Amino acid sequence: MSLLTTLARLESVRSGRAEPLATVRHRHLSDRPMVLIPLTAAGESGAPLAVMLGTDRDSPRLHLVPQPLNRTLRFDFLAELAADLLPYLESYAEDVEQIEGSEKDPETGEKTQVFRELCADAPQLVVPNGAGVHHLALIGRSTRFRRTVEDEEPGPYPAPVRVPLLGRWLTHLTDRAQVPGSSLLLPMTGLLARHWATGQSHLEDQHLAARLAWHRPPDGLSGAQAAELAESARDDRGQLLHPPAGPATDPRFDEFVLAPAIARYDSAVGALQHSTEQGDEAAAGRARVAVRASVTALEEALTAVLLPTWQDVWQGLDLLRALPPAGHLAERWTGDRWSYTGHRDRLAAGEPPQPRQDDAVTAARKLAQREREQTRLDVQEALDDPLAMAEHRLAGEAFSGVVTEVVPDWDTTGRSPKPRPLVTLRTVDRPHADLGREVHRVWGSPRPEAGGDPAAQKAEIVAVDTAEGTLTLRVLSGMGRRKEPEPGSLPEPGETVTFTLFELTVRQSAPLPEPDDTPWTHGGPPGAAPVPAPAPTVSEEWE
Repeated sequence: MSLLTTLARLESVRSGRAEPLATVRHRHLSDRPMVLIPLTAAGESGAPLAVMLGTDRDSPRLHLVPQPLNRTLRFDFLAELAADLLPYLESYAEDVEQIEGSEKDPETGEKTQVFRELCADAPQLVVPNGAGVHHLALIGRSTRFRRTVEDEEPGPYPAPVRVPLLGRWLTHLTDRAQVPGSSLLLPMTGLLARHWATGQSHLEDQHLAARLAWHRPPDGLSGAQAAELAESARDDRGQLLHPPAGPATDPRFDEFVLAPAIARYDSAVGALQHSTEQGDEAAAGRARVAVRASVTALEEALTAVLLPTWQDVWQGLDLLRALPPAGHLAERWTGDRWSYTGHRDRLAAGEPPQPRQDDAVTAARKLAQREREQTRLDVQEALDDPLAMAEHRLAGEAFSGVVTEVVPDWDTTGRSPKPRPLVTLRTVDRPHADLGREVHRVWGSPRPEAGGDPAAQKAEIVAVDTAEGTLTLRVLSGMGRRKEPEPGSLPEPGETVTFTLFELTVRQSAPLPEPDDTPWTHGGPPGAAPVPAPAPTVSEEWE
């Protein structure tokens, strides 16, 4: 936890309300997100009990397993979920745009112009918390390899045809959710935690209703009191008013509502089987009515449990939509669109499902990608958000100050003199700035046309006066190619400027060896299967 986050949490305790950690929204929100709230049976984390989903806050749809121990009913539930969710996931696959790029010929080494399809948009799933993401990953892992009724050797408990496809999509979305900055699958509690701080612990923040209570506490109550009420308030039957949807259920709900409802269903199904075996049509008709009634009772009970969380997720989306989008948000969403397009293409090409466990090369590539994306996310958030930059300033990784003097100077060691002006600024920050340390200027407005990248102006520290609180920098680049600096390329006296001690563009990591060149100790030859490369990120797609 950073110092700024700690201070915000302390301020939240004092004020009794959630305190902002961001001035802009750092995650993409779709115009048509699919809100999905899973629920599991107690005692078995991978056993689905129900799911409520939909893109319309006024029209949620419920799918349930009336008896979670019955494998056939489980796969019927997954087939219904696939029939409901897959059309949404696949609806973005047809609308594409052509992206121009270049591709190197492996024989001649020459670059040729090529075009590649990129989906114009991508789906977005929103779940209540991180445990919901984990549950979807379990469903994906348990279904993407299932044999179906159309296989030559379906084996015991064959799954409906679309169930393995659902598993592959869920595996891709949950795997992509591990990439920092991705927005294809978002936990609402994590979204809120990135943008606001509360006066409770991270574990308590995983209860969505308790977290939202800090944003809008009722009159006369503090955030802590409202959160405690959201966690523990019960009705006259002893049931929670705000069930956690963790996705595990509340033990009292299991004992007094769910277990009796499932027992009534089992009894009705047993009576139906017995009457059918006996050939008693009248009793079988009554048993069918009892089965339908028991399923309806289960639907009502599970709807009552899931609806509060459904409404909480949409309230969280309302809070986030009130924030303006960050400047680099579109770039990161383009990376998600490339990921979605790549998975669409792999499915269309008939590639096998994702492996149960990554080999060494693929795991290393994924780790390198996530580390690179985390660095890129930190830099982009700092450039987009003054509060994010403030964390770097408190950590000594950046500084901001008012320019007091700009002295022209030149480097005359080369064939022609190059401008190297000295900029002195007064600052209250205390950066970890040794003499000769390279720093990078953050432009607070669109970069004037002085030649070069907006984030490419570099300088070095030449003097530090801690008594006066001043720093003197020698500007090294970003001033154009003339003998005199381009107008607007240098700060003026009285102007506030910000510099960072870290680079503002992320460097690409060194490429990993090809599978044929990988040692056998790390999954390479002899006899190794080819290692498929992961989908490229937006920065790697075209040069």
